[in-house]
Order: sequence, then structure tokens, then C-alpha cells
Amino acid sequence: MKKALQTNIAVLGDGGWGTTLAILLANKGYHVRLWSAFKDYASVLDRKRVNDKFLPGIKIPSNIAITADLQRAVLNADCIVLAIPSQYIRSVLQKIKKIDQSKNSVYLSATKGIEIGSLKRMSEVIHEELGPVKLAVLSGPTIAHEVAVGIPSTAVIASHSTAVRKRLQEIFTTGRFRIYTSDDVCGVELGGSLKNVIAIACGISDGLGFGSNTKAALLSRGLAEIARLGACQGAKIKTFSGISGLGDLVTTCVSPYSRNRSVGEQIGKGKTYAQIRKHMQMVAEGVPTARSAYALSLKNKVEMPITREVFQVLYKGKSPVKAVKDLMTRRTKEE
Repeated sequence: MKKALQTNIAVLGDGGWGTTLAILLANKGYHVRLWSAFKDYASVLDRKRVNDKFLPGIKIPSNIAITADLQRAVLNADCIVLAIPSQYIRSVLQKIKKIDQSKNSVYLSATKGIEIGSLKRMSEVIHEELGPVKLAVLSGPTIAHEVAVGIPSTAVIASHSTAVRKRLQEIFTTGRFRIYTSDDVCGVELGGSLKNVIAIACGISDGLGFGSNTKAALLSRGLAEIARLGACQGAKIKTFSGISGLGDLVTTCVSPYSRNRSVGEQIGKGKTYAQIRKHMQMVAEGVPTARSAYALSLKNKVEMPITREVFQVLYKGKSPVKAVKDLMTRRTKEE
């Protein structure tokens, strides 16, 4: 995987994160094609060169090719970055299967979520649809707007292949975006996905007017239940104290840019998710993940009380105040 050979990169997904990654890669000199699922919006992006809907105020370089043609986006791409909402990624992969795509392409999942129904992580979905392709996952405390404006940030690229993760580390690292590598694909994916559920809980806490004590409790106990499920799935426990675990958890639970925390805050202030969703442009991955994570906890008999209460609030109409009471009055235990 020489640099001279790996210059064509397709970024699938025109959300804030996909657009940010496309800009980062184009600024490093790679040939980048950014794919949108919506033809009309692709035309708007191509004309205005600003993603007003998902990444306002950030200029999209003229050397990024923007298209709604999936075949044009991925054909002859050396690296295909998947920045698509988790519940839509399988349908896009099924379309890619029909394209005469190079078997040497490297796939990088930048999606944080667990598929509803199958309860599979994104790497599992990719392999299930595309077979034994070269694959890695990207995760970490990466608020898109902060990365886009050059605020120093870090992330982790995980792959079972040393060559793949080191090559992608070289491609994505910049003076303001530092990439670490890991071989714990499962742990990196679970940390990035499950923290969104805890962020909703922290948002609910904010909406209810609680303080730092409550948020600290949710962060620490939330990390404990993430690690419990991760261990059950074969992840390395140390991964959850790293960038893609604790680092991502803290950022998503405290940042004003966090969609998941914002959703929780509005719920804490009395709105229903149905009301909130009407005014949302981007997907809050923690909402579908709460359903998947709760199902995984039941399937694996892993105690995840915060995840359970978030699920009950989102999908069963439970009062946030009652959810807090039930969390606080559970049977006492050792830490």
C-alpha cells in the first residue's frame, strides 16, 4: 500500500463528519470524492461549496469532487470511508456490491452505531455484505466542527491488519489531527457507539438542572457498563480507558456541539423525542443505539442500568424524573 498508489479516496456521507474528513484529506493532497445520498443536495454542495446544513461556515475545497452517483464515487477508490448513519450503512453496502469495485480497496468505517435487529457492529455488517475486504474503523473524541477548524484533536484507527492501520494512520494524521492505532476493533467500535447512549443520559441530567456531581456519576458508571458489555463481547478492557473510550465519552457528554447530549437535554426539559426529531438535520446515533445496546445487554445478561433507563425514556415514554429515581434507589452494591 504505497502512497503513490493510494491517492483516490471516496468519502460516503455528506454529514458533518463525512464532510470534515473529506476536507482534511483533500488538504493533504489526496484525490477526494464526497458522496451524498441526495442528488439535489449534492448539487447545492457543489455550487455553494459550504455544507450549511451539517457543517456551516466551513469552506469545501474546489478540488473535492461532489457527487450523488455512488458508482462514480467508489470506482477505482483506494480507500472508501463510510460516514453514513448506522441504520443505513447496510443498504449502501448492498449497492456497492453491485459495482465492479477493486478488491484492493481499503474500507474505513467512521460510523458509530450498532445495527438494530442484527445487533452487529459496523465492521461486522461490512464483512457480512462485502466479504473479507481490508477493513479498519475510526473513532474517538471528534466533534466535526472542532476538527474542521483545526482544533487539536485525536482519534484511533483500529484494524486486525497491522499494515492497514499503519497506512491509514499515515493518511489521516495531520499537525492538528493525531491518529493512534489499535488492534481492538471490537472495543473501539463499542466505545464509540455506546458512549452516545450515556451522552443522552448526561443531557437529560443537564435538562433537569442537575450539576457536576450527577454528570460525574453518569460518566463513571456509564463507562463501567460499557466496559462490562465490551468484555462480554471480547474487547480489551484497557481500550475503554483510552481515546475511543473515556476520551470520546467525556467529549460527547460535555460538548455543546454534541447532538446526543442536546437530545437528552431537550428531553430533560420536557420534550419528547418525536418533537425533537422534527427540527433535527442530523441523526443522533445514541437514539437507535439505545435500542440495540439494551437488546445486547439482555442477550448477554450484562447489567447496564443507565442504558436501560435511557431506552425506557426514549421508547417506552418513561418520565426522566422516574428514571433518575429508579437509578438512585436500586439495590446497594460495591463499586
